[in-house]
Amino acid sequence: QVQLVESGGDLVPAGGSLRLACPASGGAINDFPVSWFRQLPGKEREFVAGLSWTNSTTYYADAVKGRCTVSRDRAKNTVFLQVDRLKPEATALYYCATKRTTWATLTAGAKDYDYWGQGTQVTVST
Repeated sequence: QVQLVESGGDLVPAGGSLRLACPASGGAINDFPVSWFRQLPGKEREFVAGLSWTNSTTYYADAVKGRCTVSRDRAKNTVFLQVDRLKPEATALYYCATKRTTWATLTAGAKDYDYWGQGTQVTVST
């Protein structure tokens, strides 16, 4: 039902910044938690950052704390991920995901999410 289309990924130098966007269509995401995941080559998809449906709670993976900020623009039905001071090890395919149950609790497990975007590539050069 809900479709997510990530954008904003790019090739950037180490130390640079990106702002990833995840607009939703087919339904509002106002009442759902939204999280970002990333997948490095040869590795499992991992949690990056998440935002509760109320916008009152955020979770960040230890690897990105202090470098990422997740936010939501309800009017635009879009979730964002601001990433700063990028490192080469952040190179990955980044996904936006949300749950199908309204007012669901924010969690960090990929298996907890029902709707996924196609991913947007972030490549950090040295």
